[in-house]
Amino acid sequence: MTRRRFIADEFHADRAALVGDHAAHLSKVLRAKVGQEFDIVSDGVTRRGEISNISNERVDFDLHETVQSGASEQRQVTLLLSVFKFDRFEWALEKAVELGATAIVPVIARRTEPHLAKAADKRVERWRRIAREASQQARRSAEPEISAPTDLKSAVEHAQGTRVLLSEHESPQRLGLKKILEADASGPLTLAIGPEGGWTPDELKLFESHGWQFASLGPTVLRVETATIAALAIALT
Repeated sequence: MTRRRFIADEFHADRAALVGDHAAHLSKVLRAKVGQEFDIVSDGVTRRGEISNISNERVDFDLHETVQSGASEQRQVTLLLSVFKFDRFEWALEKAVELGATAIVPVIARRTEPHLAKAADKRVERWRRIAREASQQARRSAEPEISAPTDLKSAVEHAQGTRVLLSEHESPQRLGLKKILEADASGPLTLAIGPEGGWTPDELKLFESHGWQFASLGPTVLRVETATIAALAIALT
């Protein structure tokens, strides 16, 4: 039977622990007991962990042999995801984590609704919890970095590797994403997606001036969350 996987809050040598809400979930919801075994990720390595002590505030594990990760994380993919309606944004974030995104940067774009932009900073810890839970569910060996919301200019300027903008913008240089990635199938990749209503002309010029490539996901117009899944599926398979 496949053991459930958790990412350790604390670890040292052959010991690891879950604390706070993570410990409470294991003790109260799953009703785990001393001696029960789980896969525990510590410092990017997954090992068989045996509960040595458990309370509602802390669960301690003895770590044993390394186990094979169930999910491979090959390409380093950073996702610049424009902030949009929080329920759908969080769904897109969860699926991006499951698919293997290395880092997710919530971006405040020109067409991000003002009340969402204002409230975004207060949602970061929630987004990190969602990412952690999705990482464990997907049996990843590490959880992705979820950055604090940032303005588009800063995100565009600091992007690394192959940089691709997903856009409905009609351009003679716009190719399919798969075609663009054929030239570099393994290096670091940054994808920019959203927002609802599309990028403004000034934002498109910003991307272009910093050497980003424009890409298409096909002839139909996709919602932001659909585009997120489609783009990552192409990039990571």
